[in-house]
Amino acid sequence: MFIRKKHNKSGSTSVQIISKSNGKYRVVKTIGSGKSEQEVEKLYFLGKQEIERISIQPKLFVSESDTIIDQVFNALQNASIKTVGPEIIFGKIYDYIGFNSINEELFRHLVIARLAFPLSKLKTIEYLYRFQGVMMDIDAVYRFLDKLNNKLKTKVEQIAFTHTKKVLNGAISVVFYDMTTLYFEASDEDDLRKTGFSKDGKHQHPQIYLGLLVGLGGYAIGYDIFEGNIYEGHTLIPFLEKTSQKFNLEKPIVVADAGLLSNENIKALEAENYEYIIGARIKNEPQKIKHQILETKLADGQTMKIAKENNRLLVVYANNRAIKDEHNRKRGLQRLENQIKKGKFTKSNINNKGYNKYLKMKGDVMIEIDYEKFNADKCWDGLKGYITNTKLGDKQVIENYKNLWHIEKAFRMSKTDLRIRPIYHRLQSRIEAHICISFTAYCIYKELERILYKEKSPLSLKKAAEVTHNMYEISYTLPESKHTKTKLLKMDDEQAHLYQIIQKNL
Repeated sequence: MFIRKKHNKSGSTSVQIISKSNGKYRVVKTIGSGKSEQEVEKLYFLGKQEIERISIQPKLFVSESDTIIDQVFNALQNASIKTVGPEIIFGKIYDYIGFNSINEELFRHLVIARLAFPLSKLKTIEYLYRFQGVMMDIDAVYRFLDKLNNKLKTKVEQIAFTHTKKVLNGAISVVFYDMTTLYFEASDEDDLRKTGFSKDGKHQHPQIYLGLLVGLGGYAIGYDIFEGNIYEGHTLIPFLEKTSQKFNLEKPIVVADAGLLSNENIKALEAENYEYIIGARIKNEPQKIKHQILETKLADGQTMKIAKENNRLLVVYANNRAIKDEHNRKRGLQRLENQIKKGKFTKSNINNKGYNKYLKMKGDVMIEIDYEKFNADKCWDGLKGYITNTKLGDKQVIENYKNLWHIEKAFRMSKTDLRIRPIYHRLQSRIEAHICISFTAYCIYKELERILYKEKSPLSLKKAAEVTHNMYEISYTLPESKHTKTKLLKMDDEQAHLYQIIQKNL
């Protein structure tokens, strides 16, 4: 730095501190101006003192570039930085699957918010404002929800089905169907929300049934909602027929768990020319067949086949299943024993639901455990049955049924990761809209899971979702041109890995 004396047109002389950087001169500070030689010399002396002061505190002025950068950062506000990870990851998948053909920006926001931060609708509004800079009115959201299901459900399912068909190379030969209960925190029931048997153990809460149909791998095809007190076995055929007509789906093999097993469902499936693989309740078979199963004494991995009129019963034994069955029985027994000690059981508890089948009445008022019945059940440990009318080999039948865990995983993902339950809505239209948003979010979640698996990523699905929370974008204005630009902030290794594989695959 040096001092320059500049003669002005007014006759005065300015004293300035000048710096030179990259071949350019810049005025650091103007000390002042004077007309007499004495005034100018005094300013010159003050300028030298100022240079010495600046040199003692070099961090206050390093270079022209540093000063510009400092000015830019001084101009930044909280609003200049926003979270963009959910949009650049989940939003990219949303577009790839085809949901961007739904011309509803609010729907997109609600789906991506459910994936990133699965919160209540009110909390979602707060999230969108704080992290995305998107302002919404909660009443506008509720008005949108009131018309969403009737407006978008068919299109959402069609997009999901088309994507699933693409992932499965155009062939949907096997479908998996299951149901789960979704409960409500509101206490009053209505035409849709009914108090009924809850798989979640929330028997006192109003609930609905959610039926879900997926292809191999758990990729979504469609869903439907049923009254909370309906028998789940009565939902299968109507759901299949509606789905087949909707998507022109030829008769696939239907795989379902034992909850859908009934003579009525079997006859209906056969009447509509469906092939099926359904979990069997082997303890409910006729005495002759039960005796045959137990007398066979299957070894680990062995299968026996029993021909029936229009189908066949397969029974397989597995050591690991036997260990698990015994563990569950003992745990159930311990729970019963604890509840009996606390006096929690009444006559109404004696039924065949779960481990309550081990309860019996002693006299008119006392309830005790039937240990003889408990011990007799040990002979069934490790045995699993399947009813099928397919022409598939026994191993193929069992392998197809094992894929049913994908739909169980779908429900688990929806209930935990996406927090589809509990539901706080009261109106049927909003309940249906909530399910539609969650179904769309599940489709995106499954596609992310597919990409992570394909790329052999070390990231779990949950971890991948978490790292999107801290992926930021900064907005800044160039000081001279005044143009505003945005830039992704540098990501850590996990974020960069996720971003790269999404860009690569979509």
